Amino acid sequence: MLTQNQLFPHRKRPIVRKNLRWAVALSTLPLLGVVTAFGLVPQSDFSLTAKQLTVEEIPLPEIAPVNTAPASGYWHNERVRSGDTVSELLRRLEIEDETASLYLRQSAAAESFRKLPVGAEVRAETTAEGSLIALRYLDESGTDILIQKELDELRIQALPAKLEKRLFVRTGEIKTSLYEATDTAGLPDAAAYQLNELFSGDIDFHHDLRKGDKFTVVYEMSYSNGALLNTGRIQAAEFINQGRVHRAIYFEKDAQNGDYFTPDGKSVRKAFLRSPIAYSRVSSGFTNSRFHPVLKTWRSHKGVDFAAPIGTKVRATADGVVSFVGRDGGYGNAIRISHQGQYTTVYGHLSRFASQLRKGQRITQGQVIGYVGKTGLASGPHLHYEFKIHGKNQNPMRVSLPEATPIADADRASFEVVAEDLGARLNLLRNTNLAMLD
Repeated sequence: MLTQNQLFPHRKRPIVRKNLRWAVALSTLPLLGVVTAFGLVPQSDFSLTAKQLTVEEIPLPEIAPVNTAPASGYWHNERVRSGDTVSELLRRLEIEDETASLYLRQSAAAESFRKLPVGAEVRAETTAEGSLIALRYLDESGTDILIQKELDELRIQALPAKLEKRLFVRTGEIKTSLYEATDTAGLPDAAAYQLNELFSGDIDFHHDLRKGDKFTVVYEMSYSNGALLNTGRIQAAEFINQGRVHRAIYFEKDAQNGDYFTPDGKSVRKAFLRSPIAYSRVSSGFTNSRFHPVLKTWRSHKGVDFAAPIGTKVRATADGVVSFVGRDGGYGNAIRISHQGQYTTVYGHLSRFASQLRKGQRITQGQVIGYVGKTGLASGPHLHYEFKIHGKNQNPMRVSLPEATPIADADRASFEVVAEDLGARLNLLRNTNLAMLD
């Protein structure tokens, strides 16, 4: 007996389609509740109508190949050490290049490389095998030197230096001497020398220093292409000596004219320096009765003796004109300088004079005029220094020194802006430092 499906084969597909339609409808009932929250979806969106598949080839954009090869060279940094030879420095830089070694050891163009001081930084680029590609350093003048290999030949060139100035601050407290305090504080020698110069007109650093005296220094450091070039100028400084505050502010009128002034505009610099030698010790002071170490008799000592090694630089304490230079009896090699018509300074027992120094020559304050020795009646190396007013000897360490020119009226407004800024920094540093030191 035939079944219904066999009797009516044309009804098979509609029945399946209808059953499928009901199954789809029932399965989507939960979804309809969600959809209707946003809007009604047409019935056709849920139909199972077959879709026509179209295949189309879409060309992809070309991708540039990624260069996975290593860099052309490897950079090495080293600093020159005491006793270094060119070969030893190149070894630490991992340079194994006989041509480069020969060039750096013998070429006149590379002489600055052979004269690099201890501590100077050298950068080298080499191949993996150690062949030199480039060498870079700052020479003694701070010029950026680049040595490069071009077509198997080494060529040297000086590059424009990228100069940069940075401000640094150092503070210290006197425990034994100014030199010890500045060294402990990490103040560079050049800045420590400036500090001594700045306040030597008001402070006798040989006699007036007391334990607990304090100083604060704001100074510049110059860099070339990121490497330290030199210690620059002090911009502001404060020295508290026996409770008395001394301050100096640097003011630059223009690129050629700058000097130090107190916050109220008076010149910090005296017309005379207190001492012609930096960081020296007074071995014999000004007195009317002293036992002479050579003559073995009691006699007056009309000057001050500064003990210092032979060859130590001696500076003129003020602007003036050389009135005598040569041998002068017990003074040995001596120099006399006249200042402003009424002042005279004398420098004795010198080992030698500055090159081409002559009578009548105009001298500026701080200029090197000679070198410490022990010529004449001297038992050891030292400088004998005298200070005269109208021909009469005065104690160089105690005499009141004449003032230098104050800030000009035309520059006062500009100066006050600078002084206010740097003065505020010193105030802040002083308060901070006192808290730290106490």
